Amino acid sequence: MFLLQKVDLTVKKIKSNAANLITLLNLSFGGASIMASLNEAYNYSVLFIFIAAFLDRYDGKVARKYNQESALGKQLDSMGDIISFGVAPAILMYEIIFSNFGLPGMFITVFYITCGAFRLARFNCTESSGYFVGLPITAAGTLLTITFFLVPIFSPVFYLIVSPLLALLMISTFTLKKV
Repeated sequence: MFLLQKVDLTVKKIKSNAANLITLLNLSFGGASIMASLNEAYNYSVLFIFIAAFLDRYDGKVARKYNQESALGKQLDSMGDIISFGVAPAILMYEIIFSNFGLPGMFITVFYITCGAFRLARFNCTESSGYFVGLPITAAGTLLTITFFLVPIFSPVFYLIVSPLLALLMISTFTLKKV
């Protein structure tokens, strides 16, 4: 009887923390991506961002399934998103492309991260309406990461346009229906 109660309590604790655990894994893969970029392991960096995107897709679903949505979970999700889809893709692109442009490259990198942070803060301050306002940072970060595969094809100038464009789309006020 005692063992069954302990097992039941453990299962309840896992369910109540599952979404936050997935979010922390998302954040961890974002951090690993940054470290991989700084160590010139760019393929791993890209892989880690894609794994973070997969995890980000499911943390909210798990929270809703187990009725565990919370203010802490929302904030934690934003912290994970700024690392995994703001800082990680920006550092990846900085290491590959923007570092060759000196100060303008640094500016573009910081601009992208700043716009991502602003977008997340705005999202956290508004009531859910069934629509995203501006491009979600997960989408922007994933798109920026996908452009890694285009490095041999496009001129570095292409990235001087794409990164600020994605940043501006994040802070824009157009709406997208949530799916």
